[in-house]
Parts: sequence; structure tokens; C-alpha cells
Amino acid sequence: MHNLGTIDVALDEMLVNLAAIVLRLSTPELTRTPEARRALAQSVHQYGVCAARSSDPRVHELKAQLEGTLKPSLRVVASHGVKVS
Repeated sequence: MHNLGTIDVALDEMLVNLAAIVLRLSTPELTRTPEARRALAQSVHQYGVCAARSSDPRVHELKAQLEGTLKPSLRVVASHGVKVS
């Protein structure tokens, strides 16, 4: 049973490192094309599948951050008819 705990800890560390890589690759500069956005979405989905069984809170926090990268950023273009920069 001790080996299972060691494996779980190692997998959690790998998931934390993987999330860091995907987060670095999720910047708008790197995900401008539809293909890049699809690749990011697939990576985030696969991470979520792997993270689902983890009990490490860091893994779940990173999963939420990764999912946030898929949401389009919103900006105010006009307020009361006045253009906002």
C-alpha cells in the first residue's frame, strides 16, 4: 500500500508540472489560430480527465485555471455610447 501512495504523489507532481506547461502555452499570443485553440481545448480536457481522480487540491486549482483559459476574455467597447479604450 505504501507504493500506491508514492505513485499517487508522483502522479500529482506530474499533473502540477503538466498544468504549468499548458498554462504557459495558453497565452493569447500562442493560441491565435483555430488549430491552436482546439489543441489547447483538447489539452485542458485531457488534463481534466487525469485530474478527476486526484485528491491534491493544487491539481484541482490548476484544473480550474486551465478551464479559465478557454473562456473568451471580454472587454468593454463602449459605455453609454462613449467609446472606451
